[in-house]
Amino acid sequence: MKIASPIIVAVLVFVMGTNIVSAQDELKVSGELLSNQRVLLEDPNDWAWKENRLTIKLNKKISGDSKFYSEVWLRNIDLPMITSSADMYNKGTLDPYNLEVREAYVQLYGILSDNLDMKIGRQRITWGTADLLNPTDNLNPYDMEDVLDFGRHRGSDAFSFDYYFNSEFSIQGAFVPFFQPANTPIGMFSNALAPAMEMPPGLTLTGLTDQLMMPESNLAESSTAGIRFKGFVAGFDFSLSYLSGIDGIPVSTYNTFTPVDAMGGISINSQLSFYRNQIIGADLAGSIMGVGVWAEAATFLPEDDIVMTSDLSALYAMPAGTIVQDSIMLKKDAYTKYVVGADYTLSNGAYINVQYLHGFINERGSDALNDYFFVRVEKSFFDAKLKLSPINGGYIVSDWDDVENNHTLIYIPEITYMATDNAEISLTAGLFDGTGSNAFASFNDYDMLMFKFKYSF
Repeated sequence: MKIASPIIVAVLVFVMGTNIVSAQDELKVSGELLSNQRVLLEDPNDWAWKENRLTIKLNKKISGDSKFYSEVWLRNIDLPMITSSADMYNKGTLDPYNLEVREAYVQLYGILSDNLDMKIGRQRITWGTADLLNPTDNLNPYDMEDVLDFGRHRGSDAFSFDYYFNSEFSIQGAFVPFFQPANTPIGMFSNALAPAMEMPPGLTLTGLTDQLMMPESNLAESSTAGIRFKGFVAGFDFSLSYLSGIDGIPVSTYNTFTPVDAMGGISINSQLSFYRNQIIGADLAGSIMGVGVWAEAATFLPEDDIVMTSDLSALYAMPAGTIVQDSIMLKKDAYTKYVVGADYTLSNGAYINVQYLHGFINERGSDALNDYFFVRVEKSFFDAKLKLSPINGGYIVSDWDDVENNHTLIYIPEITYMATDNAEISLTAGLFDGTGSNAFASFNDYDMLMFKFKYSF
């Protein structure tokens, strides 16, 4: 992408928005400038993450019966990939930028009925009440670009509605006609959520390629639809939901093994496929004696068994498809992910947040769901100018029968300073210690220091 194009678009959007503000006070222009930098603690202190982001939001309410909203990211992300002197002629390579429309929709109030609101366009449809980790939140594709930014999703081109029975009960429906897969982590964390591949005895993997089998581009194969009943009873918000959609993380369904040398070296070509789930969810949130509490659960029902076929024919100099082995990757059995949590502010102002999660976003099947324990303690000083989080992190267990060899400890202490009402500076350390098969056990060599500057306008 040429660097001039996104900059021109962003500047025009901002200038046009500013002009409209002067003419009509109802249009609100807001956003933030974010610099997010991370460097590994181990010598030679490689860069782990480099991101500069300009967010522009436009919010316009028209005549009280409709609203336009958009959010656009203009970003310089990751280090430049320069491999030859020819790259030095391309500013887009030297200084890579990208433009992303996160949301852009129109909301119509009281359409057909005073109790019915509709939203059309690219939108983020948030389900669930837990803190960042929401098993029921499956309408939008996961945005796992930054593996440490839990709970982030991309917007989807969708149609949604809210019908309000009264002030306490409503029903929400959503239809997403186009399938979008999740985007996976980038940079040094690109393989963080990839499942480990076990090789037969005597064979060594020397190369891996894959082919992604996308769903057919029609309503029957690629659409997602969901409905959610929401209510408020006895001081608690609650909801019940149902969704039929395609899992955004593909699974390996056909592997072709090819020998590359006489020492057992092989290459594998893997066919990756997507499958559909029926998801039944429930959540609630409220307060008990001043303690905020929440719980959320989602039961996943794959429509079919997910079978992986391994074609070993080439290893025995036989025609393709002659020698194959089938193994079930995921049974057509229901499994449930859930989360419970609580938060409380002590009399001295210290804030405590604890949460337990069973089943991360990339885990499937009852036997593959790990347990995650998170805790955060923070305290503000000097009229909330300075905030310290000396206790912040999580503990993961992937096998309770052998915890010593199947656990991960994540420790992320943080200090945040509000330089002005709009400018926030934070310094954070990320320390990892783990072993076993859970995804975050692979972060052992990635202890890092993180610096973030955010200016809101």
